[in-house]
Amino acid sequence: MNAEDFPAPDADVETTTPDALKDRLDSGEDVTLLDTRMQSDYDEWHIDGENVTSINVPYFHFLDEAIAADVLDSIPSDEHVTVLCAKGGASEYVAGTLVERGYDVDHLEDGMNGWASIYDRETVSRYDGAGTLYQYQRPSSGCLGYLLVSDGEAAIVDPLRAFTDRYLADAIDLGADLVYALDTHIHADHISGVRELDDEGVEGVIPGASVDRGVTYADELTNAEAGDVFTVGAAEIETVYTPGHTTGMTSYLLDGSLLTTGDGLFIESVARPDLEEGDEGAPDAARLLHETLQERVLSLPDDTLVGGAHFSDAAVAADDGTYTATIGELQDGMDALSMDTDDFVELILADMPPRPANHEEIIATNLGQRAVDDDEAFSMELGPNNCAASQESLAGD
Repeated sequence: MNAEDFPAPDADVETTTPDALKDRLDSGEDVTLLDTRMQSDYDEWHIDGENVTSINVPYFHFLDEAIAADVLDSIPSDEHVTVLCAKGGASEYVAGTLVERGYDVDHLEDGMNGWASIYDRETVSRYDGAGTLYQYQRPSSGCLGYLLVSDGEAAIVDPLRAFTDRYLADAIDLGADLVYALDTHIHADHISGVRELDDEGVEGVIPGASVDRGVTYADELTNAEAGDVFTVGAAEIETVYTPGHTTGMTSYLLDGSLLTTGDGLFIESVARPDLEEGDEGAPDAARLLHETLQERVLSLPDDTLVGGAHFSDAAVAADDGTYTATIGELQDGMDALSMDTDDFVELILADMPPRPANHEEIIATNLGQRAVDDDEAFSMELGPNNCAASQESLAGD
């Protein structure tokens, strides 16, 4: 039986939206979740947090009229529970069976797909370049993007295909024309929106250094080389070549104030070096990353902000709610940034998480070697990004 192919429950079931659930989590409220997906899906990706109690009981345990006592005993009867699944069908049915038995439950609208549709925009308050800088945050996967708006023009760095319309609408709402869409590298965890935005009249930009990986559409877009500058209103975006995570990894310095480091440096960790050349090439890539960080990133002024393309559960947001930090703060809090080459390489190869789900298919799609529709693209990138070198935070070590 398909987990989403369920009849409507006999009991009335209340629905909660993904945004409402996130508001509860952000407010610090203790939340209990009953995740009814299969254990393998749950183990790969689920909603977690300090104030989250997450229980995994697959939906099929609720199909029989007589539900096993140990199943019911695993679900708190004295507190509110939100039931969820992949798309919302199974969770509504399960919630109905629990309502009939006196439990206080609701179910998550559109399930984990709905959770993956949340995309917040926060103002980077410490940005002091021309214009205003915003950080996009996708809590389901930890993906981050950056929208720079200045004097009626805007640029988006590391856009996601799933939110193409959102960028265009936000630029209009902010009184700007979206003129550039820039990728930092060939992403392995999500489908890039640069080509879709280019089709909408926005100038798409990819790192020239990434073209040799097999980009099929390079001639259709602008290829950014080290030192290239893109003007957005009164602001300037400078291209900084920062290889290590990949050979094509490129950062963009936004009006001298914030460096969008892609997957090169995060506020809680550094890049994993194995997604392009695998385990065999990881040590050399790690050495290159160390050189890049020391000579091209940490050499910038201490008050330069860093904004990566991702954050993990181990990341702590700044006071403005963004996942940004200054170079000085990162050097003070992350011992890895002051290590010599050998110690650095040993550290980041020691505790790498599993590679991102579907990373080979996602890379092929972002190279233009594989075509997928919007629904498949959205499904491919569900789950954590796992682009950092460590499973735990390196900050404060």
